[in-house]
Amino acid sequence: MPATGDGRAPGAADLPGAHDGAPVGHARNRPTTGPATATAPIPHPRSQPVRTAHGTRHPAHLAEAGSLPAAGDGPADGSAPLRLLVIEDDASDAQLIKAAVADSGTSIEIHWARGLEQATQLLAQASPATRRGRSRGNEFGCVLLDLASPADLPHPSDPSDGLEGLHELLRRAPHIPVVVLTDAAGAELGAAAVAAGAQDFLLKHETDGPLLARALRYAVERKRADESQRRLVEAELRGQENARLQRHLLPTPLLDGAGLSFTRRYRPGRRRALLGGDFYDAVRTDDGTVHVVIGDVCGHGPDEAALGVALRIAWRTLVFAGLTGETLLTTLQHVLEHERRSDEIFATLCMVVIEPGTDTDLGPRGTAERARLYLAGHPAPLLLGRDHAPVTLPSEFAGPALGLLPCHDGQAAWPAHEVELQPGWRLLLYTDGLIEGRVGAGSRRLGQDGLADLIADHQSAGLTRGRLVDSAIAEVEELNGGALTDDVAVLLLERNPVQLLLG
Repeated sequence: MPATGDGRAPGAADLPGAHDGAPVGHARNRPTTGPATATAPIPHPRSQPVRTAHGTRHPAHLAEAGSLPAAGDGPADGSAPLRLLVIEDDASDAQLIKAAVADSGTSIEIHWARGLEQATQLLAQASPATRRGRSRGNEFGCVLLDLASPADLPHPSDPSDGLEGLHELLRRAPHIPVVVLTDAAGAELGAAAVAAGAQDFLLKHETDGPLLARALRYAVERKRADESQRRLVEAELRGQENARLQRHLLPTPLLDGAGLSFTRRYRPGRRRALLGGDFYDAVRTDDGTVHVVIGDVCGHGPDEAALGVALRIAWRTLVFAGLTGETLLTTLQHVLEHERRSDEIFATLCMVVIEPGTDTDLGPRGTAERARLYLAGHPAPLLLGRDHAPVTLPSEFAGPALGLLPCHDGQAAWPAHEVELQPGWRLLLYTDGLIEGRVGAGSRRLGQDGLADLIADHQSAGLTRGRLVDSAIAEVEELNGGALTDDVAVLLLERNPVQLLLG
């Protein structure tokens, strides 16, 4: 409802001291923490109740609890007015607040409650709509709390600090900005209220309409900024926790006594992630056999990353349980079928089993070694030798990717391919993210042959181990014109009879 012609709110003329530009409130006959102000107290309307046939009631111009008419016309741009909840036990002061708001010319819809219990009911009526994701038009934008009002709490937590009402309000409505009112003698109490969680405080006898309106808008913006900062901090903490979790999910190869150098690089395609759908692992069993695996779950989301971790852990468990070859891959496919969220999800895999040496635990010196290669829809590794260019191992014995065909139909077979590893051998295992990058501005992909040529160039420059892998990945990204969008995992395994090296 608009203000009256003289700038006062309807009903304000009934109250002494309600005049154009009147302060929000004056000192009343209440206990205070300091001397009373010199301003004459406002006669309390409730000290002169109106008696009717139905009993005693309060003055008719102010409701017991609920809405006061909106102060001022709606904004010209059609935006919703600020919905203000005033917690004030004095009806005359509530009217003065309304008069001050009307004098400010700001579109503010005032709702009045005599205490926290009535305020809680009004807050509860406004909150369900926002919880259901509907319009936020019913939500209060700010609360104006008079610290001199009784807290009406049966068991206040700390009645000595004068802020028990504020503490309870912040507990019940933690996401709504709060401005507190106090008299001049309670200025320190107002500052304590801000320290306790209120957004601002106002002195009654110094507050007019424009100052009140500015304080309310400031409180709303400060609360919004505080909430944004809180969400940012929470997001950073969640990110740090996720990073720690993902780092722990990456494997630690168990190759003690194998006499192998093991270099690995892992780059997920998802932004700000440490773990993707690619997975790898390497272990040495008690009989001296070295088992190495690298795989790729189709897709790039967190579900695929979780499935990759499940397959890696299952693979390591099955290896230590004594399974190998097609028996292991068949069991791993069953794990995939039970863990995947959709029947369209599959995983490619490359597994290498290096038989134990015959001379020492560190492997044969100067003699060839035997290995078995299993491919399940995965690119074949590169064999890097001292006296020849990188060679892509044969893939004609490759079987289907895990999860594409049911194991019981006889088509999901993964036969072994025997590989002879000459002294000084090196095996480069990788996922398809490394070879599917573009070469130049066209649509041509790097491919396995392109990767072999690239590795040969870097080998001829004298690069080895970690430097070789890093430089190769950097050139692949340069040829692609930027970072690769797919997950990339690269393993470089080489015979090193001196000691185990992890890079």
